[in-house]
Amino acid sequence: MFSNQALGYLIIPLLIFLIRVADVSMGTLRIIFVSRGIRSLAGVIGFFEVLIWLFAISQIMRNLDSPLHYIAYAAGFGLGNFFGITIERKISLGNRLVRIVTQKDATELVNALKEKGYGITSINAEGARGPVKLIFSVVKRSNIDDLLNTIKQFNPHAFYTIEDVRGVHESHAGYPRSSSMMRFSRFGENK
Repeated sequence: MFSNQALGYLIIPLLIFLIRVADVSMGTLRIIFVSRGIRSLAGVIGFFEVLIWLFAISQIMRNLDSPLHYIAYAAGFGLGNFFGITIERKISLGNRLVRIVTQKDATELVNALKEKGYGITSINAEGARGPVKLIFSVVKRSNIDDLLNTIKQFNPHAFYTIEDVRGVHESHAGYPRSSSMMRFSRFGENK
């Protein structure tokens, strides 16, 4: 079928590339899970990540004289980072703190966010150009677009920031009523 030479020059580099994409994608996800405190999933992914990496590096060590193997290894690493981040974006794990600052009257915005079931905290504050309203909400990542669209609908010139939140202690902090509620410990792991 394949000669040993074809196997060494084409198939093995392709295999190294593909498994490197897999293990680096897994590594990216593992780091994200560790940072969010999801220990058990991070551990399982880490096991398979290292197992795959050992296979890839063993193939490199057997073919130290082949630049094609090195290129496949490096290209797999690069593409694996891209795929890992893409997968993480698709699964939208975690929570975000959205901080909204508006000089405009925020009554309609606050009411719209409450009607959608977002938990919010709003306070009056003083900005560089006078009085402002600060609105805070902790939101699941999967709900960020909906929240931002609501902000743009009721106050398109509002300033807002979005930050990662490691864990949420309250069961209803910023989650719309339609989504399933989860309780989180203060370290972010599901209870």
